[in-house]
Amino acid sequence: MTVPQTMAFIATDGGGGPEVMHPATGPVPQPKVDEVLIRVQAAGVNRPDVAQRQGLYPPPPNASPILGLEVAGEVVAAGAAVNGLKIGDRVCALTNGGAYAEYCVAPEPQCLPWPPGYDAVQAAALPENYFTVWANVFIHGRLARGESLLVHGGSSGIGVTAIQLAEAFGATVYATAGSDEKAAACRRLGAAGAINYRREDFLDAMKRFTDGRGVDVVLDMVGAPYVARNILALAMDGRLVQIAFLQGSKVENFDLMPVMTRRLTITGSTMRPRTTEQKGAIAQALRENVWPVLAHGRCGPVIFATFPLAEVAAAHALMESSTHVGKIVLRVAD
Repeated sequence: MTVPQTMAFIATDGGGGPEVMHPATGPVPQPKVDEVLIRVQAAGVNRPDVAQRQGLYPPPPNASPILGLEVAGEVVAAGAAVNGLKIGDRVCALTNGGAYAEYCVAPEPQCLPWPPGYDAVQAAALPENYFTVWANVFIHGRLARGESLLVHGGSSGIGVTAIQLAEAFGATVYATAGSDEKAAACRRLGAAGAINYRREDFLDAMKRFTDGRGVDVVLDMVGAPYVARNILALAMDGRLVQIAFLQGSKVENFDLMPVMTRRLTITGSTMRPRTTEQKGAIAQALRENVWPVLAHGRCGPVIFATFPLAEVAAAHALMESSTHVGKIVLRVAD
């Protein structure tokens, strides 16, 4: 197909609420030597997009200032060093920005094929959550078959992915969520136990669920108010994996003694600043370990709502309301 010179995209006028986003027209990006140009059919909406829109999470140097970290679509152009993808291939990609647009570039190593039977919306819901969960739960958190995992925010896109993958790979999963309905959704997805954190303290619940032993891994995105209880919820040699700080990153009056006496590990990471090589290694691990599971119809994304690209403000408002279970996706093209 002929690639146009201009495209529609979502511009952001400074930091603020969803209303600062609006449709605009600009040049189609040109792929670098190791990149492909993707005609975007769908783009995922994620918490980092909200933080960037608010002015709290600036893009790294040389990244696109356009919002959006994951896309699904068709390869329409490729840089000179691209050798594994060709024009017409349908891919989903973890981008370095620029997904809220009709065209987006992505490094070839950060692209993966659509799983069999997937459409664009389903494929676009994969990269950000699956890269994040695989890196943090299975690599940094070292979750192994027969171990247990506590997922905070179990009804979020990350939480839904973590519950399903951990259960599929032989772990026992527990989750917290903000309502009885969301807790029930976590159980349907494979959690052995799930609680409404507004009604029950999760530390008491984990002691009950594990007969006082604790869990092997905690995946947390809440931050400061949960740190002390997360530490106490861990079993001997447990690992706390921090992937966000929705309620703050600074902790006061924190007792480190349990870390020493129970040989605990506190770790965490961000995805966006990683190099193409590092993200490519995660993509390869997903291709080898997770894509076969997806091909058998298991552990797929849960799509809560879709919006046309022009209605991105409504999509962000829904994300910030935290009333959704699973993913919010923008529809860009057929």
